[in-house]
Amino acid sequence: MPASLSLTFATKAAARAPTGFALRDVGGVGIAVLTEAGALAELSQAMAIGRHVKLAFCNANLVNLAARDPALSRRLAGFLVLPDGIGVDIGSRVLHGSVFPANLNGSDFIPALLRVEHRPLRVGMIGGRPGVADRAAAQLRQQFPQHAFEVVSHGYFELSEEAGLLARLKAAPPDLLLVAFGNPRQENWIADRLGPQHCAVAAGIGALFDFLAGEVPRAPELIRRTRLEWVYRLGREPRRLWRRYVLGNPAFLLRILRQRFFSRRSPP
Repeated sequence: MPASLSLTFATKAAARAPTGFALRDVGGVGIAVLTEAGALAELSQAMAIGRHVKLAFCNANLVNLAARDPALSRRLAGFLVLPDGIGVDIGSRVLHGSVFPANLNGSDFIPALLRVEHRPLRVGMIGGRPGVADRAAAQLRQQFPQHAFEVVSHGYFELSEEAGLLARLKAAPPDLLLVAFGNPRQENWIADRLGPQHCAVAAGIGALFDFLAGEVPRAPELIRRTRLEWVYRLGREPRRLWRRYVLGNPAFLLRILRQRFFSRRSPP
């Protein structure tokens, strides 16, 4: 870790990092240094023994959101945070000298987890517009018939309905709960509402239901391999995403440079 990174973060990160892997501070968010196999094993073990894990996939946008919202930043400290996208890789290289071992975006990682997990899982799904989660569940049942998928609710439930949804989860806790509210609502909801009585692993998965249901097309494989999926998404939805990418990406890079060159220096 370069001397410009604060010793305070390193100490806290080491204290809260689960055994077996380190965390890297990228813009104030502690992101796990894990290979794909290591991350899959971590989640598989948690589901096997019922250990509660709050899971987030961190891209440049989530770093920006956490930097502007100290409460969100504190909540993320209680998550297993995986690296998502080229932005956090750039940040890791600038701040720590190397990229993360793998790009673990939720849209690819969750299907990979379902694919390698041979033990039948109970998977709960909550989020998306009405009907989207149901169509996504149909796709998942076709792809992964060994698992049981249950739609708990769409993402537009009333506050008065929330207690009932949580009671349903508590009555039959799934091994894996997929929460698709978008950032940062999904991370805040997982942190504030869910505990071990509701599920083993609670994962904030963003647009995964939309992709599975065919609401939003994913970028072609070649674009994804070149790490330019964000350009494709911006081209498809410029009105919705221009702030996130056109304004957010330069803000993220500036934040990383400030951290690299102006953070408090560690004592010798």
